[in-house]
Amino acid sequence: MLVLVSTPIGNLGDISQRALAALESADVVVSEDTRKTGFLLSHFGIKKPQISFREDNEQRALPKVMEILALGKNVALVTDAGTPSISDPGFILVRSAISRGIPISAVPGPTALIMALVLSGLPVHSFTFKGFPPRKGGPRKRWLEIDKESPHTLVFYESPHRLIVFLQDSLEVYGDRAVVVANDLTKKFETVYRSMLSQLIVDLQKEDLRGEYSVVIASSDFKWEK
Repeated sequence: MLVLVSTPIGNLGDISQRALAALESADVVVSEDTRKTGFLLSHFGIKKPQISFREDNEQRALPKVMEILALGKNVALVTDAGTPSISDPGFILVRSAISRGIPISAVPGPTALIMALVLSGLPVHSFTFKGFPPRKGGPRKRWLEIDKESPHTLVFYESPHRLIVFLQDSLEVYGDRAVVVANDLTKKFETVYRSMLSQLIVDLQKEDLRGEYSVVIASSDFKWEK
């Protein structure tokens, strides 16, 4: 069986009993970063062989993982943090397992996009998760344009060195909307910024931006209540 195991996005106290049981029962742990997963396993006293399964080696590693599954072994898939396949490696492995009739299960758990949403104060009854934007300006603006008139709250992930320019492009495309940016969720220095795009761009330029950011942008018809 292939089991997708959600792991903490920061605070190790968020690991679930089911996640630990799945890791304990796995014959092999397939990891986005074997060093980070090694730390997680060691922290909970779990010793398992690992196979690296990153964005840049998925295609090369896939046959080896499928061979292990074909032998009737249990494989646990984890990423650096959060839920596998959500803006992280895993999709092609899941598709390959499905095509070969291999049983698949998942252990639900933390994911940054949901935590950012519920902390945002923006409407959460209907939202669109967009993941990471294109890296270059032209394609990024055209990609943002797709949801310009969307009635849904929009959720993105962005790296620290592209966060400001992403917000600037969002302001240009969407106009001055309510925005929430979250960082270090569940960690000691958890930070949630709530503002308008124009003001947050100014404020964040004074900050030392580190780590991955979750960005929540209001729909076209939302207004902050006074």
